[in-house]
Amino acid sequence: MGVLWWKLFFAALAGILFSTQHCASQKVPNYTFMHNATTAPDVSYYDYIVIGGGTAGCPLAATLSQNYSVLLLERGGSPYGNPNISDLAAFGAALSDTSPTSPAQRFISEDGVINSRARVLGGGSCLNAGFYTRASPQYVREAGWDGRAVNESYEWVEKIVAFEPQLKQWQSAVRDGLIEIGVVPNNGFTYDHIDGTKVGGTIFDQNGFRHTAADLLEYAKPTGITVLLDATVHRILFRVKEGSKPTAHGVVFRDSLGGRHKVYLKADPRNEIIVSAGALGSPQLLMLSGIGPREHLKAHNIRITLNQPLVGQGMTDNPMNAIFVPSPVPVEVSLIEVVGITSFGSYIEAASGENFAGGSPKDYGMFSPKIGQLSTVPPKERTPEALAKATELMETLEQAAFRGGFILEKIMGPISSGHLELRTRDPNDNPSVTFNYFQDPRDLQRCVQGLSTVEKIIESKAFSPFRYPNMPVPVLLNLTASAPVNLLPKHTNSSLSLEQYCRDTVMTIWHYHGGCQVGKVLDRDYKLLGVDALRVIDGSTFNYSPGTNPQATVMMLGRYMGVKILSERLGGAAAAAETEQ
Repeated sequence: MGVLWWKLFFAALAGILFSTQHCASQKVPNYTFMHNATTAPDVSYYDYIVIGGGTAGCPLAATLSQNYSVLLLERGGSPYGNPNISDLAAFGAALSDTSPTSPAQRFISEDGVINSRARVLGGGSCLNAGFYTRASPQYVREAGWDGRAVNESYEWVEKIVAFEPQLKQWQSAVRDGLIEIGVVPNNGFTYDHIDGTKVGGTIFDQNGFRHTAADLLEYAKPTGITVLLDATVHRILFRVKEGSKPTAHGVVFRDSLGGRHKVYLKADPRNEIIVSAGALGSPQLLMLSGIGPREHLKAHNIRITLNQPLVGQGMTDNPMNAIFVPSPVPVEVSLIEVVGITSFGSYIEAASGENFAGGSPKDYGMFSPKIGQLSTVPPKERTPEALAKATELMETLEQAAFRGGFILEKIMGPISSGHLELRTRDPNDNPSVTFNYFQDPRDLQRCVQGLSTVEKIIESKAFSPFRYPNMPVPVLLNLTASAPVNLLPKHTNSSLSLEQYCRDTVMTIWHYHGGCQVGKVLDRDYKLLGVDALRVIDGSTFNYSPGTNPQATVMMLGRYMGVKILSERLGGAAAAAETEQ
């Protein structure tokens, strides 16, 4: 029975994540400043070099380009023209692509949880479930940000990428269930972080097109910016003089053909290199450039620029746990649209799929028996015959198995943290990362309370049309727990102990952060402590995750810091006038 359950589970999940239908192709911006790195000169000079064209790097570079020359280096390709990125109906297909040119680079943490990092212009905003929601006012205060400038920066982002979702029946039932069980008040539609239940924003428009951080380059001054794709930075270059701090002054990068290029800052002491390579990429690049724990760098034969033992520390990932609920009736395709913000530090969200009649895809993406989660089962059980049989069983399942959805909980924070280390000196290789999920008992308690809330939603009157009356919650827990969602050992009592269920079924929701934290590696202006002309601006700087979902705040931060940097150079009023474009 258990084997059949997880086959049903993955078939349903495949149905939610993959549809054979695609929307009409999205209009591609005509970025005259975007080029493949193979066209770059061997040596060039700019006022600002931004490393990483992701969720923070794109708005940051667009802002700085209004007044200065900016080079934006992105290791991946363009998101435009790729329906696996742009179409809501194809969500998950990019995450499942394990090819060397995939927009998603898979990694597995030392905890045994399968994860992914972006490798595309626009970063994680090209891969995620699209939910757009701001950080809380408390988060803004604790970060030391200016509240008015933060709101203006959010609004600047929202004009291009944020939309109100059109709630359909399944998401409405989740919302009504949350309210029925006491996650109140009902805050309606809002981008703001408010306790209770709300409908948040989405980066998918009414036609199901994804709008990413790359779209924020529409704000860029075309003559002030150059974007190079497939440009992998190997190290940052420093000037080191006796008795003074190392000063960043250039970078070395390689194009897709292996060609080596150098780019230097123009001769002005206010010019800077800004690393926006993400929570894995930024600490990794600092280490490859000689900034990190001395002994670790020496073990990799990396010349020490600055002994900074806190680079790579504080790596945290918000654990996600979900319960799959098969539906007796068809449900809409929906990603995250509703969130319950509880009083105890757990966020409740949901996603659903419909019956994709007319031919299910042969490849079930990141949950495929061929390349996804099942590819990590012990080799003895992973014979070609076994995988072929699993795939065949999925393809012959009744259509009802493709109906249903997930109600998930994600804890705030988290409190538990780990670390990142280099595996090799190749920037294309994933570093080793450990998140230590649920190491702190407070994180585990929040998970248990969150799952208890999910159980109440499933049993609520509002949600009753979307569950089978003969499938009580323990059956649903067993169904989900028997699925190989990670590499952790399974226990037979998962459905009896929510603590064990949390540990056994932990997944990522891709909100990992840390590694270059403010107050430890950086000052409040995101400048690297102990080094001149170098900042880090991205999710690696966070001490804990902002709001229920971080992408809005990462995009905001790129804009916010771009305006702040211009203000420092131009004077406040002049900078504000310049950046209103």
